[in-house]
Amino acid sequence: METNVKAIELKDLWRRYKGSGDQAARERLVVAYSPLVKYVAGRMASGLPAHVEEADLISYGLVGLISAIERFELEREIKFETYAITRIKGAIIDELRSLDWVPRSVRARAREIERANSKLEHQLQRAPTDDEMSTELKISVEEFHDALLQISNSTVAALDELWTVSDSSGDQVSLLDTIQDPGAPDPAAVMDATDLKDRVADAIARLPEREKLVVALYYYENLTLREIGEVLGVTESRISQLHTKAVLRLRSRLTAED
Repeated sequence: METNVKAIELKDLWRRYKGSGDQAARERLVVAYSPLVKYVAGRMASGLPAHVEEADLISYGLVGLISAIERFELEREIKFETYAITRIKGAIIDELRSLDWVPRSVRARAREIERANSKLEHQLQRAPTDDEMSTELKISVEEFHDALLQISNSTVAALDELWTVSDSSGDQVSLLDTIQDPGAPDPAAVMDATDLKDRVADAIARLPEREKLVVALYYYENLTLREIGEVLGVTESRISQLHTKAVLRLRSRLTAED
């Protein structure tokens, strides 16, 4: 994401804020990087119920941006934009969770689908079909698809949630926050992070081809669900179902491994 502030000016703002705590520089940094908040809020809003206002998401995200600016360490070999986007997403997710707007029945159905998927994958040694999942859940295929749409509309973190860990206080933090200074690496932390990435990559590789493609287009190519639907020639709701199935499969696999 580009800002309207030139790179040389950004460097000077960072130097002033981190060097002497210049609050005017801090405010300029917030303004300069505010497009990141709008970008993240816009992407997240597309998968949330209509009553969730994008303006509210932007407000929650600004808290994450400010936190990112305050905590960012210039000497770390990470682009600020990458670090900030994770913080912004986290702030929005935390606020939405605190509102507890997801019906318990939807949460329960998501857990049922995860358990059913894990059980069938163990029995079949492959990803189960919609018919097999429906039979295991004792519901029709149509009801299964409706459940996926409900879960999709209430899923805030989706795949990003797989990349978070708990710190000593129990709070969820991004893996980016656990990366040590390159000059003093912690071998244990590096091994843990590498192991998690390998497990997620392996789980994605085992997804059915269509779900794997949706994950790649959504998380790596940054396409919206509607754009992916146009690419694959299906409706946005169908893409939403495929995305939700992929996320639930990944969660059930990683949970089973743990």
